[in-house]
Amino acid sequence: MNRVYIVEDQTTIREMLADILNRNNYSVVGQCGNGQDALREIIEIQPDIVVIDAKLPGLNGLELLRRLNRQMTGGRYLIFSAFENPVLVKDMLEAGAHGFIEKTASLKEFINGLNIVANGGTFFGPSIAELIRTVVANPNSVQKSKDFLTEREREVLQLIAEGNSTKEIAVKLGLSVKTVDNHRTNMMRKLDLHNVASITRYAMQNGLIEVENII
Repeated sequence: MNRVYIVEDQTTIREMLADILNRNNYSVVGQCGNGQDALREIIEIQPDIVVIDAKLPGLNGLELLRRLNRQMTGGRYLIFSAFENPVLVKDMLEAGAHGFIEKTASLKEFINGLNIVANGGTFFGPSIAELIRTVVANPNSVQKSKDFLTEREREVLQLIAEGNSTKEIAVKLGLSVKTVDNHRTNMMRKLDLHNVASITRYAMQNGLIEVENII
């Protein structure tokens, strides 16, 4: 029986998925609504499959996937998202995702996709598959992702967009206020962003946060 960990910030959806999977030959060994907490638990539990929402508070799905793929061996990852952005899909695949399914999919389609990923295959929901075909046919239509940001800079970017002050970010990341200020300054310079509003807009446009995650 495959052991599954679910990372989804909407409690109702998370608990519903856990219940359904437990009744479909899977064992849900953990669930969480925050990317940072999920990272620690997943590394400790070492599940076979991780279902990841693309937009998560604290540490978004893309950053979580990047870190898991570096720290775990043999894990399988299915992205579960309502945000269908070509840059995000491209980045998720490059970060190690084995499947990507829309939140608008039926439960039957979700289980089918999870089964395929669990058995070593790849699965993409219909709109994601069409998006990938479009990107392959027109690679110049997709803007380049901002991979030149460091891991900390991406983390600070998300926390700023979620409404956290520099002092609050320092506490959450265990850093000094000066260090956070340095990351903030470097990130804004690299992205040519000039205020919190532009940072928030950038994060929303690139699928890093949801409106309800903004404080």
